[in-house]
Amino acid sequence: MKMKKKVFLVLRNNSLFVKMFLIMVISIVAVSLLITFSSIRMSSNLFMDTFSISNTKALEQIETQFEDYSFAVVGATNEVQNNGTIKRVLTQEKQNAIETSRAYHDMSRQIERIYPTVESYDANMIVLGNNERLYNVNYSNWPVSWEVLRNHSITEYTINRPNTLLYQYLPSTSFNDEPMIVATKALMERSTGEIYGVLYFPIREAQLKQFYEGYTSMENEVLLVDETGKIVSSNKEEMIGDGASDVLALAKEVDNEELEFKDVHVFGKDYLLMSQYLPTYNMYLVNLVDKNAVLDNLINTKEILLISLGIVLLALIVVFIISRRMTNSISRLVKQISTMAKHDFNMPVAETGGYEAKKIANAFNSMLSELQEYVDLVVQAQQKQRSAELMALQHQINPHFIYNTLASIKFMIQQDKKEKATDMIHALISLLQNALSNVDQTITVEQEITDLKNYVLINQSRYGEEIKVNFFISPDCLDCQLPKLILQPFIENAFFHAFNEKKEGFVQILVSQKGDNLLCEIADNGDGMEMKGDYTKEDFKEKRHLFSGIGIRNVHERIQMLYGEEYGVEITSEKGEGTKVRVGLPLQKMDTSLITNKITSI
Repeated sequence: MKMKKKVFLVLRNNSLFVKMFLIMVISIVAVSLLITFSSIRMSSNLFMDTFSISNTKALEQIETQFEDYSFAVVGATNEVQNNGTIKRVLTQEKQNAIETSRAYHDMSRQIERIYPTVESYDANMIVLGNNERLYNVNYSNWPVSWEVLRNHSITEYTINRPNTLLYQYLPSTSFNDEPMIVATKALMERSTGEIYGVLYFPIREAQLKQFYEGYTSMENEVLLVDETGKIVSSNKEEMIGDGASDVLALAKEVDNEELEFKDVHVFGKDYLLMSQYLPTYNMYLVNLVDKNAVLDNLINTKEILLISLGIVLLALIVVFIISRRMTNSISRLVKQISTMAKHDFNMPVAETGGYEAKKIANAFNSMLSELQEYVDLVVQAQQKQRSAELMALQHQINPHFIYNTLASIKFMIQQDKKEKATDMIHALISLLQNALSNVDQTITVEQEITDLKNYVLINQSRYGEEIKVNFFISPDCLDCQLPKLILQPFIENAFFHAFNEKKEGFVQILVSQKGDNLLCEIADNGDGMEMKGDYTKEDFKEKRHLFSGIGIRNVHERIQMLYGEEYGVEITSEKGEGTKVRVGLPLQKMDTSLITNKITSI
């Protein structure tokens, strides 16, 4: 807890330095970060643009190799399609062994003449006839029988599309240990449209991979995706045969929109995707470049960040030293002013530090001296004015009150009510004596209640006893001190303003102790009024007071001037229900002997 207070004090005493330093720190760090990340981003974009151009050219070269192979297959297919010997062998009915052997020999010679067209690509060549004749150039490449091949799905797919050279993916099975891409074409009699056989060019995926293997790396992947979204070839063997419909959709999007590249997120990574459509194969050649891996090899981000951090730290040290020197003298001056305000308002501040601090300290000391003189004059004037105002208010006994009271006494004498007239004269004399005495004088609760009873007696003698007044005074409050005429305005207000609609009722005066406070309450069950907010703080209109000029607001302000803002008057009222006034005062007792007056009720 003490540590927190010390830190808070240090920050408060050096707030100017802290603010300046924080602004400089934020500015330097922000500028450094913006420059660093802008440089990295620009370098990355430039590299990616250059890299995409080079990879696009690489894709074009790979496409060329695929097309060369396709041209070779097309050339071999045309030769087979137009070869009469092969057609004759594949369409002949069953013959004896010698004729069959001779037919195989003739077809073998023709195929061996055609096969060199695709031999350089390590592709196999198989001819299948409807008459159960099959010729396999490289049986070890694909040891398949006539029955298996005739009933195979790729054969059925080819026969259903006799006019198209098809490339189909064949996964590894029991009779082909490696994945293959098989080019197939139905052999058809052009005049009749009759299919007499099927031509196959199986090439292992490993041989097909050689078309692009020289262009791949750990960060640069090449995929060959067929029309179903299946990966038929890739430099990553574990991906071959997997479905990649999302990659196919992105490749089509790049091709349709003629984009050079597209930023994508596939296989859980961020890639730069480039694509080339191979119409002969009806496949997409896709190039995926791992952006993060490439950029890590190109740009040493850690090194750049460390250099930027070093520059920032050096700048902060320089800014700290300069800012500290600039604000140190001002901070000392602020600390002196704060200490002076807490302990001794008359103590001048030391005129030390830099030129600016000395000038400020000198001006402050001059202002402080003049201010002190002015404050003394204002305090004296306010004290004199307050005493004069209160004295004037207290002596403003309304002449109508005295005139009407004397007229009532005269009328009582004429009616031979001498005792009642005598009581009324004594009450008026006592009331005037206390009202015209020293304004600064405080009296006991007992004396204030006596004056209130005299005031009530005069009013009830004049106006009748329809309004009852009850006093409930706690015995331990009788010797408590309070300013003169504090409660009288509220009794007067109740008599002449609380019962305009109602013609009779009661007023109750309660005085008690509550902790260290003296609590006085005046409550009536008269007409009441509609309240808006705190009545004691509103600038409400003073009602005309018949006895003195001391109104409700004057009482409230007088209490707060004497005892502080925590004391004063609170009023609550409700239309038709009455009004309650609470007067809060500090508990002050006078040193006297026992007071034996009892609680009385009128």
